[in-house]
This record gives sequence, C-alpha cells and structure tokens, in this order.
Amino acid sequence: MDKWEMYMEIQQLLKQGFSKSKVAEKLGISRITVYRHIEKSPSEMAEWVESLQYKKKKLDPHKELILSWLRMHPDMSAAQVYDWLQEKYEGITIGESTVRSYVRSLREEYKIKKESSPRVYEAIQDPPMGEQIQVDFGHTKQRTPENKEVKLNFIALVLSNSRYKYKEWLDRPFTTQDVIRAHENAFRWFGGISNEVVYDQDSLIVVSENSGDLILTKEFQQYRESRGINMRVCRKAVYGNLNM
Repeated sequence: MDKWEMYMEIQQLLKQGFSKSKVAEKLGISRITVYRHIEKSPSEMAEWVESLQYKKKKLDPHKELILSWLRMHPDMSAAQVYDWLQEKYEGITIGESTVRSYVRSLREEYKIKKESSPRVYEAIQDPPMGEQIQVDFGHTKQRTPENKEVKLNFIALVLSNSRYKYKEWLDRPFTTQDVIRAHENAFRWFGGISNEVVYDQDSLIVVSENSGDLILTKEFQQYRESRGINMRVCRKAVYGNLNM
C-alpha cells in the first residue's frame, strides 16, 4: 500500500466511525502515522506524495548493484552492504544509517526477506598446539542499567588445541576493518600467528563463490597477503565445532 492509498484508507475508516487507535490496528501502522496522515488535507497529501516520488535518494545510482547483492545473499546485513560499498567505491561519503534505511526500503519494495542460514556442526580432530586458530562471529542481547535491550556483536579467535580465546565486542555490526584490527590484537595477545586460520563463511570477508572457489573482499585479501595468513574457509552450512 503506497502513502496515498494509506491516506485514503485512513480517511475512509475514520468516516466509518473507527477510532484512531482502531484504524492503526486495522492497517497495521502506528497511531503516530495515523495522526501524521490526518493532519494533511487531500490536496496537501497529494502534493507530498508527488514530491516523494520525484525525490532522488543518495543511493539510487547504486540501486541495481545493492539489489543484486541482496538477492544473491538474502542474509546480508545493511552493515555488510555499507562495507562492500566502501570497498567498491573509494571515497564514497554515505552514512551507515542512510544505508540501513535504504536497504530496509529495498527489502520492503522488492519483498526480499532477510534470511538466516541454519548451521550444521560436525566434530573435527584437534590439531597440534599452535597449528590452528578458529574465527567465528556472533551476537547476544543484553540489558543496560536503564533496562534497555541492546544487541552486542562479537568476533572470537580461538586456539584450536588449548581453547585459549580472544574476543572483541561492538555495539554495532563489524566491518572488514574491525575484523582486521581484531586479528592484529589477537595475534599480539596470543604472542604469534598460527600456521592456519579457519573461518566460517562470513560475508564480511567472503564476497561469493565462483566455480567452487571463494572470492575474498579486496581489503581482507590484501591483509591476508601482507600477513601471509594461510586461511581456510568453511563452506556454507558445514562448519567445524568451534567449541565456543
């Protein structure tokens, strides 16, 4: 339902005697939205809707590219879209909040539901000491002293044999730069780099699969080569037991 249709629906329901709260409930919108629509006259509403149709959004030039990413990776987060845009277009000036809003509107307009891939775990034999570090991402919801729920994201790097663990937390989604910084901090914490680093297939570092080969983001690929990291990426839905 576009904004003009919503306006007409609201006006019709109000004429039928429904309260503003009932109108909001019937249309699945907030009461604030109802009040915002009834404040405008039909002519003012028509002008407003028309202005929205011709208002070009900052990310419109990249619309088809972002749409292709979302269709190829339905589980892709807005933070990852932001990260990929930063890597593809050096010097692009766009805020994360703008990207979040744009991605949300594209998902709604093109019915691209955000999906999450279920994980299938299988046990693997522990490698020798110092041989392997395993990397995983996750999140948890916590409450602040003000009893407000917040989402915290983490990256964990674990020595496979000893289970010695290094973690970093952020109150926002991780970017590739955050991941690289966490690696450096972990290597200093562990006192060195293992012979192999194993990753879940995460969109922060993996762009796509090409004939069975994993293609890394440009930024992480450069970091990997400069550090000489021997990496292995688990395929989607087949993961080692990270014993988190």
